[in-house]
Amino acid sequence: MKMIDIWLDDERNPKDLNIIRDFGSKGTEYWVKNINEAELIILTNNINSISFDNDLGEGQEEGYILANWIEEKAFNKEIPKMNWKVHSRNPVAAKRIEQSMRNADRYWQK
Repeated sequence: MKMIDIWLDDERNPKDLNIIRDFGSKGTEYWVKNINEAELIILTNNINSISFDNDLGEGQEEGYILANWIEEKAFNKEIPKMNWKVHSRNPVAAKRIEQSMRNADRYWQK
């Protein structure tokens, strides 16, 4: 079964390697621009990894909201483990995402 790598970012296309190279994209990730789409993809596909941006545009929920959702799903054993990284340039939000995902990692190990 195919494993999907998610790139959560409203502006930076993971296939545009001239821009994305500094953000750690491989150029093969599935580009997701909002939390609702990301949740649906996570629930309906096999996810290998996710890379988080936080600031997803005015009026949109931020990336740390998805990290919190993943943490809850991991705690409840509702989704399988996935690899993750944060490419957000928002240092405060990046720490929030990292904390939620570290918690998720601990729940997946139990």
